[in-house]
Amino acid sequence: MNRLLLLFVLSLISVVAAGQDSTTKNTFSIAGYAEVYYQYDFNKPSDGNRPAFIYNHNRHNEFNMNLGFVKAAYATPGVRANIALAAGTYMNANYAAEPGVIKNIYEANVGIKFSKKKNLWLDAGIMPSHIGFESAVSKDCRTLTRSMLAESSPYFEAGAKLTYITDNGKWTISGMALSGWQRITRLSGNSLMSWGTQLQFKPSDKVLLNYSTFIGTDKPDSARLSRFFHNIYGLFTLSNKIEMTLGFDIGTEEKTPNANKKNTWYAPVCILKYSINNKWAIAGRAEHYNDRDGVIISTGTPNGFQTTGGSINIDYIPVKNVLVRLEGRSLRSRDNIFIRQSSVTKSSNSITSSLAVSF
Repeated sequence: MNRLLLLFVLSLISVVAAGQDSTTKNTFSIAGYAEVYYQYDFNKPSDGNRPAFIYNHNRHNEFNMNLGFVKAAYATPGVRANIALAAGTYMNANYAAEPGVIKNIYEANVGIKFSKKKNLWLDAGIMPSHIGFESAVSKDCRTLTRSMLAESSPYFEAGAKLTYITDNGKWTISGMALSGWQRITRLSGNSLMSWGTQLQFKPSDKVLLNYSTFIGTDKPDSARLSRFFHNIYGLFTLSNKIEMTLGFDIGTEEKTPNANKKNTWYAPVCILKYSINNKWAIAGRAEHYNDRDGVIISTGTPNGFQTTGGSINIDYIPVKNVLVRLEGRSLRSRDNIFIRQSSVTKSSNSITSSLAVSF
C-alpha cells in the first residue's frame, strides 16, 4: 500500500503539471530545514533514550539531528502538490511502525480546487495532522520541545481531506477519511477507515480558534475499540510582544469491544511567549497529561500516566532563517515511571539546546 500511495501521488503531480495551460501562473519551489540538538537528561538513561512517550529531541547526552528535510512544492490557481523527504531522530521514533522507504516520507500530497469562485479543495496523500498547534518543525513552535499533548496525538496522517474556506477567510471547515491514528499504512487486520473533522475560526489577525476531532480505531477488527478524540486550542496575540496558546485534548475509547464503559484521557496546556526584540524571545509552558487507564501512554503503575510539567526557553535569531534555542524542562508524575539508571523515580528533568536552519 505504501508504494502504491507514493506512486499515486507522484503520478498525479506529473499529470496535473503536464495538463496546465501555458498561460496559467505556475510556481515551483524548493525548501529545506535542519535542526540539530544536544539534550542532557538528569536521570542519565543508560541506553541514551528519553522516555518512550517523547518523540522529538529524544536522545540523551549526544549531538544529533531531530529533523532534516528537503521539500518540493508546486502550485497553480487550481492545483497544488508537495513532497518532502526527511531524516532524523524524530523520523526514527515517530515512523517506527511504517515499513521500508515510507519511513522517510515527511509529506507527499496533491490537491485539486473544485471551484473557480469558491475556495474548495480536495487534498490526498501523506499530510500534516489536522490535530494540534505544534509540529515537528521546532522553528514554527513557541517552545523548543513539544508538549506532552502534542507528543501523544498524531503529527501526520494519510488519506483524503476536503477543505472549504469562506470568502472572508474567517472560517475553515475540513473533513477527512484517514488510514488511522497517525498511520500511513493501515494497521494489519483493521478493515475500517477512520475519520476526522476540523473547524477553525479566525475573527481577527490576533485570534485563531480551532476544534478538531478523530473518530476511529487503532486496533485490528478482532479487538476493535472505538476512539473519539477532541482537540481544542486557541492562539492569541495579546500585544506586539506577548503571545499566548491555550490547548486542551480529551479522548475516550471503549474499555472492551462494544462496551458502554469508556476509558478517558485529557491534557491541558498553556504557553506564553514574550518577544524582547526582533532577535530575542522567551517562552514558558505549563502542562498536564492524565491517562490513568493507559490508552495512549501505558505505565503499568496504579495511577497510570498522570504527569505535570513546566518549561522555560530562550530563543535567539542571529541572522534570518537561523534559530538558536535553549530550554529547561521538568516533568513530575504521580507514580515512579521515569527510569533513573538502575531505579525509578517520579521526576524527569532535562536541558535541551538546538540550532535550526531553514531555506
